[in-house]
Amino acid sequence: MEALAELLHRPTVSWSDLLDIALVSFLIYELLLLIRGTRAVQMALSGGFLIGLFFLSDWLQLETVNWVIRNLSAYVVVAIIVLFQSDIRRALAHFGRARFFRYFERATSTDETLEELVTAATTLSARKIGAIMVVERQIGLRNYIEGGIPLDATITYDLMATIFQPGSPLHDGAAIVQGDRVAAAACFLPLSVNPRVSRELGTRHRAAIGLTEENDAVAVVVSEETGIISLAIAGDLERRLTADTLRIRLRALLGGRRGGRIKQVRSRDTLV
Repeated sequence: MEALAELLHRPTVSWSDLLDIALVSFLIYELLLLIRGTRAVQMALSGGFLIGLFFLSDWLQLETVNWVIRNLSAYVVVAIIVLFQSDIRRALAHFGRARFFRYFERATSTDETLEELVTAATTLSARKIGAIMVVERQIGLRNYIEGGIPLDATITYDLMATIFQPGSPLHDGAAIVQGDRVAAAACFLPLSVNPRVSRELGTRHRAAIGLTEENDAVAVVVSEETGIISLAIAGDLERRLTADTLRIRLRALLGGRRGGRIKQVRSRDTLV
């Protein structure tokens, strides 16, 4: 009788216990959102199977199976870090974009800078000159800047037209903008491996998508074949933007970030 009473007795739940449960639930929920639709789902299922097999072998006293799983666990952690380093980096960047951290962001680009970007994009589009212009936001792009040609020049339309002029040594690669200055040009970006990306998109578009998959940068892409202006943000691609639309989107993404949450509108033409 005492054993039954002890089993049915519920310990007192304090506010710290509720907070602990809420934080763990939130972390599990965010983790599930991050791995949804990625190859990490299969790895998570395999990991769950191995954990279940470990407890099952311990309960059935399968010493050999239990010993193998116990000794392989340390190597599994290292293998996960190596195989999923890009996913882990993207997850950490996702947490770094939480609303709380936006109070520590740098000052946003000025209207003059946005106008120079819009003017450069529309003019290059009219001439069908390929270009990719990346604007740094909260997450730094130092690794990509160091791999390009340093400029540290005030952003102007004339400078952008010169950088992407066909035959220019800086034509290939991306120009990265920090604040109101062009930090570097001819920067090489990681290509997206997302199978959903249309095969019609070229290297510039895949590079813009690949970069924005890993951080919160904004990339403006001008197609060399069609002159279409596209905007890459958070791994999505908004295509066929006009000058006015591009100006509105850039102002929403780069201006007034301290005042509220950034509204990211996904175009129906995303990734196609």
